Amino acid sequence: MTTCTVNQPAKIKIWLLQTRAPFVTASIIPVLVGTCVGVAVSGSFNSILFSLALGAMICLHLGANLANEYFDHLSGNDRLNKNRNPFSGGSGLIQQGLTSPGAVLIAAWLAFALTAMTGMVILLITKSAFILALGLIGIFGGYFYTANPFRLGYRGAGEIIIAFLFGLLPVYGACFLQTGTIDTLPLAPAIIVSLLIFLVILINEFPDRQADAAVNKRTLVVLFGPGAAAKIYTLALVAAYAVAITAAIVQPQMRPAGLLYLLTLPLAGAILRFLKTDTLAGPDRYRANKFTVLLHATGGLLMSLGFIITRTLN
Repeated sequence: MTTCTVNQPAKIKIWLLQTRAPFVTASIIPVLVGTCVGVAVSGSFNSILFSLALGAMICLHLGANLANEYFDHLSGNDRLNKNRNPFSGGSGLIQQGLTSPGAVLIAAWLAFALTAMTGMVILLITKSAFILALGLIGIFGGYFYTANPFRLGYRGAGEIIIAFLFGLLPVYGACFLQTGTIDTLPLAPAIIVSLLIFLVILINEFPDRQADAAVNKRTLVVLFGPGAAAKIYTLALVAAYAVAITAAIVQPQMRPAGLLYLLTLPLAGAILRFLKTDTLAGPDRYRANKFTVLLHATGGLLMSLGFIITRTLN
């Protein structure tokens, strides 16, 4: 009979933390938005393809998280990070000896394998070269974001790559699965979702700056410094609202989604209150991160609702 140390986390809890599972909203939101755009266009809902797309995207996200944990451990990044928090700096579980690097890498491979298998089912149903291309790009980008030899997230373009992998790509992919066509309507919501996940990644990089710089991980905060990075954050935040307003004016089908997105303005205001470079790596960092994650989720849900309203009005 085995005994457990008092207060030792259960294995399932450890692996939920290791995969960063609470943050899968970053993969759910783009699929949901793209699907609702597709439903607004086609007037029908393919629940099977939606479920498969959602499953594939979640597996891709978990695989990317696990690979990131492993390769950031190898680089020494997570070990050097003294500002780890619930949103950034890795889970710290490998460094604490609660999981092994080898097990984490195997789990990453398994998650990517599940992504590929789910993608193959989608491909068998759709027979679409577009879906094949999206799947290959997603798996490549998710794994090599921190994996050798490409280490995309270390080369000054990590935020843009994540915006593409968790914004433009899945929104368009999910929409295509509902419509079978590539349309212009998903462009505005895809850009907004891309900007929102860009903001999530960027705000997480402030407390990681010293550790990232020590291992030559060239994030925007490392490259330009906290002050300039805060300005980039503000510009991207404003750009998302500019896209929503413009699209609502020029695209009637986008109007409910664009107007509903504006309901997140109080969240944006709250974020800007805590966007101070002298506190982003201090006590206020949690509030900035929390509000940014909430903005991403709320903005995506409101836009999805907007496209459902669009469908009911047509």
